[in-house]
Amino acid sequence: MSGPGSVALEARGVAMRFGGLTALSGFDLSLRIGELVGLIGPNGAGKTTAFNALTGVYAPTEGEVEVAGRRVNGLRPHQICELGVARTFQNVRLFKELTAFDNVRIACHAGSRSGFTSAWMLTPTHDAEEERIRHRASDFLTVLELSHRRDELARNLPYGEQRRLEIARALATGPKVLCLDEPAAGMNASEKVALMELIRRIRDQFALAILVIEHDMRLVMGISERVLVLDHGVTIAHGRPEEVRRDPTVIEAYLGDGKLRLRPPSGAEGKPA
Repeated sequence: MSGPGSVALEARGVAMRFGGLTALSGFDLSLRIGELVGLIGPNGAGKTTAFNALTGVYAPTEGEVEVAGRRVNGLRPHQICELGVARTFQNVRLFKELTAFDNVRIACHAGSRSGFTSAWMLTPTHDAEEERIRHRASDFLTVLELSHRRDELARNLPYGEQRRLEIARALATGPKVLCLDEPAAGMNASEKVALMELIRRIRDQFALAILVIEHDMRLVMGISERVLVLDHGVTIAHGRPEEVRRDPTVIEAYLGDGKLRLRPPSGAEGKPA
């Protein structure tokens, strides 16, 4: 993957069918380094299905997914992660019986160069790499404001901090594309505003492309430069937040769900993404 503005991830005509059910149809996405893009839609719209197709959880029934120009259809999630795509999950999936530090340290090994023999023999190369990994893990905890939780078990962290730890673990794999699946789920209004600022800072600090699924329309409108809207597996709108906000098709889709909340959260209005 190259510098800012280069295409990091692209989907063309992606479809996902499960028997007679079409969960995603004709999905197109071009995500560039430095972009922050929102993927929204009512419950059951196909948002997580799209994430799963992009990250290798599902092999697309039709269409193509490329990471930095390489076709990844059929690759396993860990192989796509090695190519630079990391994700979080709708339901927090931490190693709950490990410490916050060890959760991140394990992810840092995604870029490890020493093999089994080097680790078994405790060679100087292995020891140096382990020291580098420990420093990296500590750095990611600092970035996500979790240094004070370093030695606590992940299961004992407050819910909002578990969410941040999952982001820290994803970052530790060294991605150029970060996919966040409902990162604000379960957070209160002030926590959501803080999360918006954190996501922007991560995008800028690590030169990432970020794709966010979020049910909270105010949050996603407040941070995204572009927004894609799915309904019943079909893209019904795509554009800048202010354009999507006024789209009659989007309004109709959300009114049917009773969840039309299109204004940014308090404290976020007027801030650039």
